[in-house]
Amino acid sequence: MNLKFSRHLKAVVFDLDGTLLDTAPEFIVTVHRLRDEHGLAPLPPDLIRASVSNGARSLVTLALGLEPQDQGFESKRLRLLELYREVLGTQATAYAGIEELLTQLHRAGISWGISTNKPSALSEPLLRMVALRPAHQSLVCPDHVSRPKPHPEPLLLNCRQLCCEPAEVIYVGDHQRDIEAGRAAGMKTIAAAYGYVEAGDDPQRWGADAIAHDSRVLGATLAALPVRGKP
Repeated sequence: MNLKFSRHLKAVVFDLDGTLLDTAPEFIVTVHRLRDEHGLAPLPPDLIRASVSNGARSLVTLALGLEPQDQGFESKRLRLLELYREVLGTQATAYAGIEELLTQLHRAGISWGISTNKPSALSEPLLRMVALRPAHQSLVCPDHVSRPKPHPEPLLLNCRQLCCEPAEVIYVGDHQRDIEAGRAAGMKTIAAAYGYVEAGDDPQRWGADAIAHDSRVLGATLAALPVRGKP
């Protein structure tokens, strides 16, 4: 299907884990290995999947029942990251329809980038291994800015890298912080409800301009969203 995007749309920015790439299989392996080191049984995979977007600290809490203020928490977080690096990029894949969407954006002359709370030391090798084509033209990680999402600073840096105004950009993410960041930056937003949404969380409440319940319809959702562009 050939999509027709708004003539004012200059760029699309995606969150990484749970929006662009399905990295949960790698985190499931990582959490199970960490628990195994402590003599603990595996957790239900869906429970781990739903927690991926909350980062390493949340996964340590899930895996071991430790809170950030607990003694030994930081050493366990570092161990989880060590285990994750061992599997990084080995099972991660683009969600269904994403590569076709990137091709259609490229044909329409629309740039694309990534804004993630995943550190660049993990994001960059992951993206090299997955090798999406056409390649991203902007990558903003938390170590590139002073304030990560939900602050709009990362997305405003994406705009500078992509040479466009926030009003000419749509941001897609699978967490409320993504939608808050996009709205604060002055972008249209799409909630990726197919991503890592925790039980009890409702993307309908995030305040996004649109919701994509399946990655295979994300392109159509983007095309249907009106973008007015810069004044």
